[in-house]
Amino acid sequence: MRPILRPLLVLHSDSVFREQVRRAGGRRFDFHQVSCWEELRERTRIAPPAALLLVDPYEDGELSGALRSLLLEFPSATVVAALDLRPERYRDLRTLGAWGVAEVIALGEEDTGDSIARRLRGVQGRPLQSLLERSLPANTSGQARAILMAAAEVVSTGGQANELARALYLSPRTLLRWCNRAELPPPRRLLAWMRILLATELLDDPGRTVSSVAHACGYSSDNSLRRALQDFLDTTPTTLRKDGAFSLASGTFITELADVRAGGGFRAESRVG
Repeated sequence: MRPILRPLLVLHSDSVFREQVRRAGGRRFDFHQVSCWEELRERTRIAPPAALLLVDPYEDGELSGALRSLLLEFPSATVVAALDLRPERYRDLRTLGAWGVAEVIALGEEDTGDSIARRLRGVQGRPLQSLLERSLPANTSGQARAILMAAAEVVSTGGQANELARALYLSPRTLLRWCNRAELPPPRRLLAWMRILLATELLDDPGRTVSSVAHACGYSSDNSLRRALQDFLDTTPTTLRKDGAFSLASGTFITELADVRAGGGFRAESRVG
């Protein structure tokens, strides 16, 4: 699959390390330096879901409560902590893991360009793929899984059906045949579903407004998101947040996949904007 450019938000005072990160990210990441926790919080609120956050958890001189607050507000965010790992900080590694930090880079030990690039590639912020993988039935074919994972990746960066075909090195016509053979909805319908799943994943983040979720997922407005949720799930953002947004949406999506496999087809294309 072709690499897709991802936002990389960096809060770290070490200018040499920042430049190493910029170079290590290469063409896979769109590098952005931020100056403080509040700026990072605001950028995270509106960032595409594929964004990766790289921070110094000791930016304030001690293990930052601002990082914990950020992860409580945006549990779907993918965060890498880069720190000077001294013996007195070993216990903090467990705390960072409990907060939801995805990976740790130990400065001075593994901050070469190659090691940074490996770490970034290893945690490229694929929470939707991980959630989707756990939701899929065990009998989902390998081809179907490959298409679904690629679709989740493409939607996370704002892509459309043409980008999905290119990511899989297929023509649009061949992609349609692949979806039929894998007993999946057509590409447009499939990507519309991925946007719904992505939106519901973000709705489970308490720090995100409906408007910011709509923006992050590529809807033209919060009303467009509300219409899409009504069409696909017959419910509202408020109800979804009360009942567990992603759980409800993924259950409905799996039901539709079962209907397609059984020959029952799917509902008409929804209005998504």
